Amino acid sequence: MKFPAALLILVVLTTLATAQEHPAITAQPNTVFVGADGRFEANPDTALVQFNISAQEDTSRAAYERASKAAEQVRQILRANGIEPKAAEIGYFSLQPVYDYKTAKRKLVAYRVNANVSLKLKDFSKIAPIVQQLSESDVTENQSLNYTLEDMEAAKTRAVEDAYRRARESATAVARASGRTLGELSYASVDTFENIRVVNPLQARAMSTMRMEAAAPAPTEEFTPQSVVVTAHVNAMFTLR
Repeated sequence: MKFPAALLILVVLTTLATAQEHPAITAQPNTVFVGADGRFEANPDTALVQFNISAQEDTSRAAYERASKAAEQVRQILRANGIEPKAAEIGYFSLQPVYDYKTAKRKLVAYRVNANVSLKLKDFSKIAPIVQQLSESDVTENQSLNYTLEDMEAAKTRAVEDAYRRARESATAVARASGRTLGELSYASVDTFENIRVVNPLQARAMSTMRMEAAAPAPTEEFTPQSVVVTAHVNAMFTLR
């Protein structure tokens, strides 16, 4: 079957279920419009340990001093593991009154200090001892451990390259099947998606009740951190010769 060159419009579109909406593209004569998904998977290169320092006392000064002592214990733990305290970041710090609302007139009963701390580690061998020591010190709350990829932009680029390669292969196959030759790229749109999950959440209070022996393996020992997956969707229009 022959197709008049002036009327030949080939459209092949494959969309990702979670892809964002794209503006409508008007297909041009002698073009092929294709869509393809790409993927890049990499091992995480950074561990993000997060926890809270909290203290509650009858006076604001006492709460502040208790939180300061807890922070000093955290600094000592970091130094003991070869990490400078300045490597940890404070996300927020608050000093708030605590009220008793059981009566019609609220009653001031205490003051509470809260601070959120984040620590990025490149050396995964330090994760287990730091998490255990923070738990056993009983000065932190709500510990969480998240593995992530620091150079995310490079991973996105690799995913886009994979998606474009697939799109071009599809366009080439359509051109070949119709007896034509694939020409130049005339239009393209790109979406990228990160699949980053929290891995191995650890609650400080639960850990403190376990009091693991020194010889006991850490909860994360011998397990492999989950891979970081970045996907991309490329829509591309090529001319046909």
